[in-house]
Amino acid sequence: MNKEETGKTFCSLEETVKSVYGEQVSIVRADRVYGGDINDAYRLPLSSGDCIFAKTNSIGNAGFFRAEANGLEALRETGTIGIPQILGMGTDKQRGVSFLALEYIESAPRTGSYWETFGRELAMMHRAKCMPFTRPGEQEGKYGFSEDNYIGASPQKNKPGQKWADFYRECRLLPQITMAQRYLDLSLRKQADWLLEHLDSYLREPEFPSLLHGDLWGGNVLCGSDGKAWLIDPAVYVGDFEADLAMTRLFGSLPDAFYGAYHEVNPVDRKGYSERRGIYDLYHLLNHLNLFGSGYLGSVAEIIRRYAGRR
Repeated sequence: MNKEETGKTFCSLEETVKSVYGEQVSIVRADRVYGGDINDAYRLPLSSGDCIFAKTNSIGNAGFFRAEANGLEALRETGTIGIPQILGMGTDKQRGVSFLALEYIESAPRTGSYWETFGRELAMMHRAKCMPFTRPGEQEGKYGFSEDNYIGASPQKNKPGQKWADFYRECRLLPQITMAQRYLDLSLRKQADWLLEHLDSYLREPEFPSLLHGDLWGGNVLCGSDGKAWLIDPAVYVGDFEADLAMTRLFGSLPDAFYGAYHEVNPVDRKGYSERRGIYDLYHLLNHLNLFGSGYLGSVAEIIRRYAGRR
């Protein structure tokens, strides 16, 4: 494989394969991979015996893949945890699709120390230097990312901010609450507004900023051929590492061994984090409410009322 060609833009998956693996290499077939809600996904065996992973969407949604590739590359640059290599991306006008081609992560059984290793590697990622990932040349702040991206199918603002609570208000909760207005009655809207106004009473200013995966639920973690954790489908930005940790518990906690190993490398203020977790859950639950409907309204309302009720 010519690694110098990775991450470039191509006019088709076939062109991507030939550029990365050689002119004599072709795609043998496309095996559909199921599980995602946004894109079509395929495992593509190659005539060389290699295999790649590809996502496709409409040409108009090529921005999803550019943002995903930039997020994956930022995570890879920390050198701390398994991240698939970007092989190429582009638009295939003949097929009417945009695409992203990635290293295929061949699954294998977890090692005996899988959870401890995952916890330590994620903690190292959160402690890695991340200042280059906010917009170059701007002095506005240390939280955010070099560009806006997506959380699932929803736009995610990443305008740099100097204060964590302000960034989380303006770029995370406020856009989602605004989109969710049709679901919120007058009382809940007032409580949500109060929570936004008083967010700095609940969120700490982190000791240091961290590069975050941004959508770290169990479905976005694979076990690779090395028996270790690999991260996929990020919604990357620089923020408080507690936001990533909270997401690992939102739809079912990971084993205690993961959290214990994480804490050894990057100590967590467990009492304070426990009190703040709901604020981080709220962002993702609001996004699910906006994407998937009123089934998430009860969870959203419970968190808003819980925090607004402390006034």
